[in-house]
Amino acid sequence: MIEVRNLYKEFEDKEVLHDINATFENGKTNLIIGQSGSGKTVLMKNIVGLLTPTNGEVLYDGRNFVGMTKQEQVSMRREMGMIFQSAALFDSLSVLENVMFPLDMFSSMTLREREHRAMECLERVNLKGAEKKYPGELSGGMQKRVAIARAIVLNPKYLFCDEPNSGLDPKTSLIIDELLTGITKEFGMTTIINTHDMNSVLGIGESIIFIYKGKIDWRGTSADVMTADNKHLDDLVFASEVFRKIKKIQTNKD
Repeated sequence: MIEVRNLYKEFEDKEVLHDINATFENGKTNLIIGQSGSGKTVLMKNIVGLLTPTNGEVLYDGRNFVGMTKQEQVSMRREMGMIFQSAALFDSLSVLENVMFPLDMFSSMTLREREHRAMECLERVNLKGAEKKYPGELSGGMQKRVAIARAIVLNPKYLFCDEPNSGLDPKTSLIIDELLTGITKEFGMTTIINTHDMNSVLGIGESIIFIYKGKIDWRGTSADVMTADNKHLDDLVFASEVFRKIKKIQTNKD
């Protein structure tokens, strides 16, 4: 579980985050949503330590990450998996070598053990047979699945996903969502997903916080979104005609 307590962030006297309090639970897909510029990306960067809060705490199972030494933070990061918006694979490495990379850096496994573990993760994301390919030979969806395999290869307790469906078609996005949900349940991880994808919000949002102008403006589940009385949230989630129709149908049912 990750807890954010009374978190503030300023840049040159401009307040970007104001008194953020949130709990991200184990075994759930926890979503952070908001318009561009709302502060959601800054929040995630503060949680993972890429930025330091002006005030406040970030607790990983009771351990205050903000108060740790640099060495302690480096040790903590071994418990984290990261999936970046661009997949961030190494073009010069094969798929297998990309997934093995964290093991090469942080584990004491033998080469055979590292290869076996990497293959296990590739099979988990349905990429068995692609291990000898290079990123340039893969589709965008396959690259994201390689990134997921790499993110879980060290058995992390915490998984962070920054716009994992960015640039993907709806069908591929659904596959990625199902993978992230399945892996979260299977390993009991604390998964935090920063997303603009409203299909993800309505499909896998077991716990959602909505950031508006640097503050938490709403929190709930994907089911709660349908009946939420929040204009700012509606403007984000139901901006398209398709989603407006979905909400209208759901509201009429209720």
